[in-house]
Amino acid sequence: MTNRLIGALAALCLFGGGALAAEAKRPNILLLMSDDLNNMLGCYGDPLAKTPHLDRLAARGVRFDRAYCAFPLCGPSRNSLLTGLYPNSTGILSNAQIFRQTIPSQQSMPQVFRNAGYFAARIGKLYHYNVPMSIGTNGHDDPGSWEMELNPAGVDRLEQDHIFSLLPGQFGGTLSWLASPKDDAQHTDGIMADDAEWVLERCAHRRDRPFFLGVGFFRPHTPYVAPKHPYFDWYPEQEMPVVQGVKEDQADLPLPALGSYKKEQDQLTDDLRRQCRQAYYASISFMDAQVGRVVAALDRLELSDNTIIVFTSDHGYHMGEHGLWQKMSLFEESARVPLFIVAPGVAAPGSVAKSPVAHIDLFPTLAELCGVKTPPNVQGQSLVPMLKDPSVSGRGWALTQVSRGGGPLRAAVSTNVSSEGSLFFGYSLRTPRWRYTEWDEGQKGRELYDHDADPRELTNLADRPEFAKTVDELSQHVRAAAKTTFPPSGQTPPLKPGLWAPNLTTP
Repeated sequence: MTNRLIGALAALCLFGGGALAAEAKRPNILLLMSDDLNNMLGCYGDPLAKTPHLDRLAARGVRFDRAYCAFPLCGPSRNSLLTGLYPNSTGILSNAQIFRQTIPSQQSMPQVFRNAGYFAARIGKLYHYNVPMSIGTNGHDDPGSWEMELNPAGVDRLEQDHIFSLLPGQFGGTLSWLASPKDDAQHTDGIMADDAEWVLERCAHRRDRPFFLGVGFFRPHTPYVAPKHPYFDWYPEQEMPVVQGVKEDQADLPLPALGSYKKEQDQLTDDLRRQCRQAYYASISFMDAQVGRVVAALDRLELSDNTIIVFTSDHGYHMGEHGLWQKMSLFEESARVPLFIVAPGVAAPGSVAKSPVAHIDLFPTLAELCGVKTPPNVQGQSLVPMLKDPSVSGRGWALTQVSRGGGPLRAAVSTNVSSEGSLFFGYSLRTPRWRYTEWDEGQKGRELYDHDADPRELTNLADRPEFAKTVDELSQHVRAAAKTTFPPSGQTPPLKPGLWAPNLTTP
């Protein structure tokens, strides 16, 4: 056992006394995160997904139907969620960075809770990890955020000989999968569920100190490795759908919209597409089972009545829509994330909130629920009014950005059609009805989708004369929204603006 773990256990078991008696009434936080998970869950209406544990968890609180990440890539998204700041304020726009390199004095969400007297612990991936090679290590973690970190590694990391990959020997960044003969207990996420039960048992012994426990599951991130029985068996390969009409769909798209396309995906046959979807579904169901174990432990230990549970993913994911796979697009499949919050005594079970919300809203929300003060520069809105009344609209929109082109981020952006030239950005605004996207302030294309009539975003309306007024209004809106993602006037930005931001004009 490491000295760090021994010290953490001592702090967990011995920290107490009269000064902490009042803390017993402060809610605990259980933050559950999946990796590369879109909204292919039963509770979001997916007809094939078998996710009974997540479906039940969603029914215990408020399910947010329109929740969005700030940047559809692991590193920028996770840093944004854990600081409550947009990527333009964290300075994190690629995977191999953490916010301490750009804004070192900023306090993260778990750090703020830790400083407020909470026991802050992490199991698995909360900040970015290189998957699968960083599994079992601290990855790109922030030590200041946690009092204890646990980094298990299972057979999905330690035994990779039989994994199929479009690029042999490469797993994390390309499509790859394996129906494993090993059971749940031998896979990393299964070990993490064990570790979470262990930590919760010890938290249950010292109820005078609240906890902030983050559990970051690795599935369904590539390689999609899950036990064959029962998870792959639940999804017969021949029953997996294949996206049709891709060429017709792509005909009205600007080139940057397809910039996340990868050349190796040309190898995909329909049989491989079905196998890929089967493995992705199986990995989701495997992760779902591990979430169920953690929540069951919380219930068994009688911690649920005073614990706020959050479940989300770092970003969405493509399974062939628009001819794209994986992430780094500004379509709904890539930008949208599952999100539900169980807040006992605050959120009515089984509620659904339909107004757009964002990852950056989680920090101020949890802080308000727990009476913890946030840093003054946190950019999200509190979702507490929506938890109390899901019909509340709040901000009413969500913004997602992504990078394209060359420059310092080129190595971090896998592109095909738009990888040449200088760095530029796309910003996508999601309102209850519309998704509007501008690439390089519209100079490299625009997209407009009417979700009332076209929820799959198959018809780009941006160049149609009858929608010119809508485009003009949303263009002003997206530019004004993008301005709010930067540090306030008078504060030094984390990087030189010309390096990583477009020249946004005043609307």
